[in-house]
Amino acid sequence: MSRNIVETLLGAVVLLVAFGFLFWAYTRSNVASPDGYLLTAAFDRIDGLEIGAEVRVSGIRVGKVVEEKLDLDTYRAEVVFSVRSDVRLPRDSSAAIVSSGLLGSKYLSIIPGAEEDMLPPGGRITFTQPPVNLEDLVGRFIFGGQQEGGSKP
Repeated sequence: MSRNIVETLLGAVVLLVAFGFLFWAYTRSNVASPDGYLLTAAFDRIDGLEIGAEVRVSGIRVGKVVEEKLDLDTYRAEVVFSVRSDVRLPRDSSAAIVSSGLLGSKYLSIIPGAEEDMLPPGGRITFTQPPVNLEDLVGRFIFGGQQEGGSKP
């Protein structure tokens, strides 16, 4: 009888841990609907930026990337992202894709502008900066001293 009670309690603990993990995973996933309002920004390229990536203003998380799509007319990458409803962004704000370290994940950094008019829900940020390509920088550093079409004399 004592063994059955211990096994039942151990099974209950395992189930509680499993449900706790599922709750944690759900809150960290992209399944929940975005809070706040949606904005859009178009980039030449969005290398490494993924759906669910953070959106930050002055280093503070204010939203997340909700959707990435290709504009078939301009061939630019469009990023749809959510911003908390208590954060209002000026119309002349800019967006940049930056890395959280040398090999860290990418996030969307919003640099607020100075205009008094604010972006409405569904608005578009027009000033954007694509991510820095680390491979290009290394290539420029290594081969930067060579002339085009051949090697140095």
